[in-house]
Amino acid sequence: MNSRTDKADRITILGFLVNLLLVVFKVMAGWWGNSTAIIADAFHSFSDLSTDVATFWGVRAAGRPADRGHQYGHGKIETLVSMTIGVVLIFAAFKLVSVGFGNIWAAVRRAILPQPGWIAVLAAGVSIILKEWIYRRTVKIGKEIDSDALIANAWHHRSDAFSSIAVMAGISGAILLGESWRVLDPLAAVVVSVFIFKAGLGICHESINELLDASLDAETEAEIFRVVQSIPGAEHPHNLKTRRIGNKIAIEIHVRVKPTLSIVQAHDISTQIEHSLRSRFGQDIFISVHVEPLKTFS
Repeated sequence: MNSRTDKADRITILGFLVNLLLVVFKVMAGWWGNSTAIIADAFHSFSDLSTDVATFWGVRAAGRPADRGHQYGHGKIETLVSMTIGVVLIFAAFKLVSVGFGNIWAAVRRAILPQPGWIAVLAAGVSIILKEWIYRRTVKIGKEIDSDALIANAWHHRSDAFSSIAVMAGISGAILLGESWRVLDPLAAVVVSVFIFKAGLGICHESINELLDASLDAETEAEIFRVVQSIPGAEHPHNLKTRRIGNKIAIEIHVRVKPTLSIVQAHDISTQIEHSLRSRFGQDIFISVHVEPLKTFS
């Protein structure tokens, strides 16, 4: 197992244990504290468990080397994992809306909602602290190893922290402001869904773009041109094509060289371009450099 996979495994397992603890604590607090908001928040933490498992499996699978059937490696598995996380977030948002609006409608019909207990507030507070802590740890490792799946999972952790903030505010208001304000508890569940839905939609959008082989951003492509143009003898770089494959990128580019150069000299220029691009964007990126004689286009 390589260092990248080791780091991803350790932080994902840690996140799994944190989520498992929070699910149990929130369910118990919601049950004892009569809080639909904290139970809905427990559902969100439970969804985190599934994404932790997906991330654990996805990063390991994506780390497998290229083989005869997958010559560009298995990096797209990370993209699929990120997509799965985004979909789970969206479904979690809809679930929270359903639970929240059900109780809000009951309040509108003048049903007396149960008063939440302070244990629910405590559970939300613990969730905020733990989830923000595990978010910071996870996103740091995700950036270190350049893992989209890990970074997506980190934002899933943070979305849980955001949801717990809204839940904590709603439950506290329902307790302190009296019977007529108990609707704040389910209202908090609805507010939470906005954060979760937005995070899920963003992750899905990025994952879909990658699965459709969307080009890299304009700034990165401009940097690629600058690197190529810095190589002596490489003229008029053009026909640049880029895409992302998991945590790696693929670059295809055409350059023109003087027709008086030998095949060996032209190949040396191509090799220098590859070395410079790898130095700038990573040693394990995919590069294809097509060399053309300058006189063809004169």
